[in-house]
Amino acid sequence: MASFGWKRKIGEKVSKATSQQFEAEAADDKDLGDDDDANWVLAAKRRKEVLLEDCVRKSKELKDEGANLAENRRYREALVKWDEALQLTPEDATLYEMKSQVLMSLHEMFPAVHAAEMAVQRNPRSWDAWQTLGRAQLGLGEIALAIRSFQVSLHIFPMNPEVWKEDLSWARKLQEQQKATKTEAVHALARGKELVQESIPDYDFESDEIVAVCAAIAEKEKALSAAKTMVIVSASGTVETVTEQDNRPATPDETLFIRAR
Repeated sequence: MASFGWKRKIGEKVSKATSQQFEAEAADDKDLGDDDDANWVLAAKRRKEVLLEDCVRKSKELKDEGANLAENRRYREALVKWDEALQLTPEDATLYEMKSQVLMSLHEMFPAVHAAEMAVQRNPRSWDAWQTLGRAQLGLGEIALAIRSFQVSLHIFPMNPEVWKEDLSWARKLQEQQKATKTEAVHALARGKELVQESIPDYDFESDEIVAVCAAIAEKEKALSAAKTMVIVSASGTVETVTEQDNRPATPDETLFIRAR
């Protein structure tokens, strides 16, 4: 007859060394998983950096091609190149500033101002962008805005003789001419009003001369109304004009004449 003894739990058969080895392998697997995640993130970041580098490189090539075209006065082709470059690097302020210069050469002032404003927004510390904006504003006749843009450009780069001697000096001269023209126009308008007022005489309708003239006209009208004139046509066709006065009426024989009305 078989005897049954006490059995140990199955877990006690696992040795301590085996348990430690299992834990070490699990830790290695976890480290490998973490390394795979880190490597994927680094790879994605690196691909993005490479893509950005390619965009910058291609944008620079297009920018240089556009600059060469602009130097040869092929402005429309230059704009196409720079628009393609802006698709790759939309935050490049230099592209907008160059584009504004070309648009001014094409006498397209509104787009030139817009492009220069975009350049200033992307790089407010660019003195040449502010200078280009001032020139575009001057082309639109916005003299006060142009002077402000030139002043900002000088504030950024005070030693720029071109902005000081040419751009700002010319803008202030135009502003003085504009003020002088406005003043002359105001004076001409005032002189015109004075001439209109002088051309209308100020009559005194109660003066003796005016009263005498009115009395003479009244007497003439009275004399004309006192005498009445009639045209008489006889049966034979004879026409006779008869003046009839109030004190001596002269009525013809109605059997011989027919009164013409």
